[in-house]
Amino acid sequence: MGMQVRAVAKYIRMSPQKVRLVVDQVRGMRALEALERLQFIPKAAAKPVAKVIRSAVANAEENFGMAGEDLYIAQIYADEGPTRRWRRFGARGRFKPILKRSSHITVVLEEKE
Repeated sequence: MGMQVRAVAKYIRMSPQKVRLVVDQVRGMRALEALERLQFIPKAAAKPVAKVIRSAVANAEENFGMAGEDLYIAQIYADEGPTRRWRRFGARGRFKPILKRSSHITVVLEEKE
């Protein structure tokens, strides 16, 4: 097990369920290969996920002098962030809550020997 580099994106305005659909497709891949694949995934969550992976690769190259080609995604997960509760009033004086969910995306990269 080599050195680990991580990057976190917090408070992404998208439900974690939707982000996980994208995250599951790139788990365990080489970092640069994952970025290429994310360009062609037609989901809104692909953009923030790619951004976090790019950030983790940049952290590895800048702070630890690792080569971007040798990095692979050891861990990647989307946790639930705070939920903003919104109100919508329904018919007959009823109350219809709207939940604006958010998520935190975490990427951990490792170097392949």
